[in-house]
Order: sequence, then C-alpha cells, then structure tokens
Amino acid sequence: MESEKNAEHETHMHLAKTEGHLAIWGNITLAAFKFFVGFFTGSLAVVADAWHTLSDSLSSVILLVGLKISEKPADAEHPFGHGRAELITAVIIGMMLAGVGVEFTRSGIEKIIAHETVTFGWLGYSAMISTIIIKEAMAQYAFWAAKKTGMTSLRADGYHHRSDALSSLVILIGMIATNLFGSTLLWWMDGALGTLVGIMLLRVAWTVLRDAGNKLLGEAVPAEMKTQIREIARRVSGNDDLRLHHIHLHAYGAHREITFHIRLAPETTLLEAHRCGSEIEKAIFDELGIDATIHIEPLKT
Repeated sequence: MESEKNAEHETHMHLAKTEGHLAIWGNITLAAFKFFVGFFTGSLAVVADAWHTLSDSLSSVILLVGLKISEKPADAEHPFGHGRAELITAVIIGMMLAGVGVEFTRSGIEKIIAHETVTFGWLGYSAMISTIIIKEAMAQYAFWAAKKTGMTSLRADGYHHRSDALSSLVILIGMIATNLFGSTLLWWMDGALGTLVGIMLLRVAWTVLRDAGNKLLGEAVPAEMKTQIREIARRVSGNDDLRLHHIHLHAYGAHREITFHIRLAPETTLLEAHRCGSEIEKAIFDELGIDATIHIEPLKT
C-alpha cells in the first residue's frame, strides 16, 4: 500500500511540474507578443494584459519552487513533511495578482483622466484571440491537474490563466466596439478596459488568498468524509452503534492526518481496544489514504 501511495504521489508531482513548465514557456511567448502589440499600438490595456501574462510565468516559477520544497521528506523540525509549502506558494501567487491588479486599476484611471485614446488594428485582434484560446486551454489543464492532485497552488495557477483569458476577452470586445463606433466617441475605452482588468485581477486575488488562507488556518472536516470515517470504523469494529466524536483533519499538502475519539465498552481489555483502534486506522489509510490517530474512551453507561 505504501508503494502505491508513493507512486500516486510521484504521478501527482509529475502532473504539477508539467503544468508549471508549460505555463512558463507559453506565458513568456504570449507576453512577448502582447508587449510588441501594446507598444506598437500604444494601448495601455494590451500592455497591462501583457504584464498580466508575464506575471503568470512568475507565478508558475514560484509554483515549481513550492513543489520542490514540498517534496522534501519529513525531518526533525517538520515531522509532517513540507506539504504546506504549496499553500504558501498559493498565497504568494495571490499577492502577486493583487499587486498587478492595483497597478492596472491605477493606470487605467489615470488614462481616462488624461483623455487618452487608442486605435486598434489587426495586431491587437490577433494578440487577444490567441491569448483567449491558449490561456483557457492552460486553465483547463491546471484545473484538471488540481482535481487529480488536490493541490491548491495548481488551482490558483488555473485561476490566474482563466483571469488572463477573461481579461483578453474583455479587451477584444472593447477593440471591436472602438473600431465599430470610432475612437472619437469611445476615447475612454482603453483606460476603462485597463481599469476593468485590474478589478478582475483583484477579485481573483481575493479568491486565491481566501482559499489558501482557509487551508493554512485549518478547515472543518467535510460532512462526506465524516460519514466515510464513521462507516469504516463501524464496519471494521463490527459495532453499528460505535460512537465517534472530536473528528479533526490536518492537511499538509498531499499528506493528511485525521484524529478522533471512539467509545468502547468499559469491560473491553486493553489488548482488544488496541486491536480495534489499529484495525480502524489501517482501514482508513487503505481506503482513504489518510493517516488516522484514535483516542479510545470508555463508554459511559
């Protein structure tokens, strides 16, 4: 069973690293193209979107560093391993998103105040359409990998890709509107789009930081997991009325530990109680992949 768990962990790490490497090179290529288009057209929205894409590359680098740290085995100072490094990575990604979002919002407002306008051409269309298609594909892969591995940092990276695709879609709509109705009428469009991209980033940053923060602080055990634990314990013990309470889950990346109390009849011998607890712990690990620690109490009559 331990070898199967190690093999599954290796598969998860391979998926995560593949996502990180694909994201880095894909984002660098897209960012370079959008920087060229932004400077050529003078569009703040396109340049801001290029920075957004480049920040995706930086977040993917941080993701890979976090994964490397989380692979380190448990030691004397970190008895539960280094799995929470990927949560810290997600926090860093969220803070990066927030910083970029604030800067885009500020720059967009300044451009509106200055009454600056931009005329978009086919280069702008090609940059945005390419970004929408490629970044949504990257987001789908990141979300799939996050579902397979359970890694919060991968889901955070997926949100980052998705936000880039959405911001590019918004900019594309603005380009079309500006070219249809004229830059004289819609002189404010580029600044407004830059501001909107910033606000979208701030919203995504909040989601990423909230999810990672909740896991770092500790979350309640899901109701479905509680039901599974109770069913396993009652089946293994042969006692349909076995009472469980004080169920607490401790997550360290892919490594999870659960603790709870069970009550056994007062006349149960120490040997029988130990056997019962050990068998339940083994069944939970075999079926759910969670290390369990059980505190045994006498049943009050």
